[in-house]
Amino acid sequence: MAKKIIFACIIIGVVGGFLFRDKLLILWYSAEMTSNESTKSFFIDHKMDVEELSSQLLKEGIINKKNAVIALATYKKLNEDNIALGKYIVESHTSLRTLLNGFHLNSLGNGNAEVEVDVVVPNVRFLEDLGGKLAAKTMVDSAEFVELINNQEILKKYNFTREEIPAMFLPNTYKMYFDMDAHRFLDRMYTEYKNYWTPQRLEELSQVGLKSPSEAVTLASIVYSEQSKEPSEWPVIAGLYLNRINQGIPLQSDPTFKFCWGKKLDSVQRLLNEHRNIKCDYNTYQIKGLPPGPICIPPIDVVSAVLNPTKHGYIFMVAEPSYSGKHLFAKNYAEHNSNAKIFQRWLAAELAKN
Repeated sequence: MAKKIIFACIIIGVVGGFLFRDKLLILWYSAEMTSNESTKSFFIDHKMDVEELSSQLLKEGIINKKNAVIALATYKKLNEDNIALGKYIVESHTSLRTLLNGFHLNSLGNGNAEVEVDVVVPNVRFLEDLGGKLAAKTMVDSAEFVELINNQEILKKYNFTREEIPAMFLPNTYKMYFDMDAHRFLDRMYTEYKNYWTPQRLEELSQVGLKSPSEAVTLASIVYSEQSKEPSEWPVIAGLYLNRINQGIPLQSDPTFKFCWGKKLDSVQRLLNEHRNIKCDYNTYQIKGLPPGPICIPPIDVVSAVLNPTKHGYIFMVAEPSYSGKHLFAKNYAEHNSNAKIFQRWLAAELAKN
């Protein structure tokens, strides 16, 4: 009798092992660990199936064999439609179960373990240059980005002209997902823009006599283009240009006509009248008031300086006779002319040294 019982147990064990072999293997594979000895970043930047995913993990040294990942991922029904694009941080010796669960697309449209990246919106002169910088950090396609900011329907959506839309981009470091595309990036920037322009800032805008946030950013872009080294001068220069606007005096800012030339004058050391005489809506030697849009993306602090300018009577400025990057300010032409001669004498002496 005992022999029969033992035999029956063996048969049950064999049959049970055969029937549950796959599930036992899945349990075994689930507990296996990744082979990376240190924390690694892993990017999924295009749709991939289980085979390609496992190959990429193997190539980057996160696993040392593919069969366990393929079997476990297949069991979890992972495929190219629910393996989420993005950046992932894989800690050393992570269980395969945790690893693959992290790649699974969730209801928010992200991978369960997807992490955000730091996306810097820098101070660029031309908005087209921003696209390339975004493409280096995210999946934003630079060509698509340029296409969208020139699309009339997109411009209408955000209530900007093509000239004004640089005002929507506030320089900062933002947390975003790596798989951000151009459409979602623009939506995010518009949200940040709306959040920045609080009722208090809109009131400050009205107090300085500007009509819209884009005008404030446009003026800030001119202030920053004139003075990028000495922040203490930002509210002074902002006040100077506001004085000119209020008195109907052309701004006569060199960076504005330089902007008209695109990048052609980047290597030119000395700007001449032939450069200044270019016919262009941004040339403040030819137009009164502000140009139609920003000539760069200025720092937020410069926008704040425009909203809180120093009150004074200055309408002229010239470089200080030093290498400080600062300026001498004047309330009338006679005083300005005197300051200009001081600078010219200093510059001539400096050139003579060479």
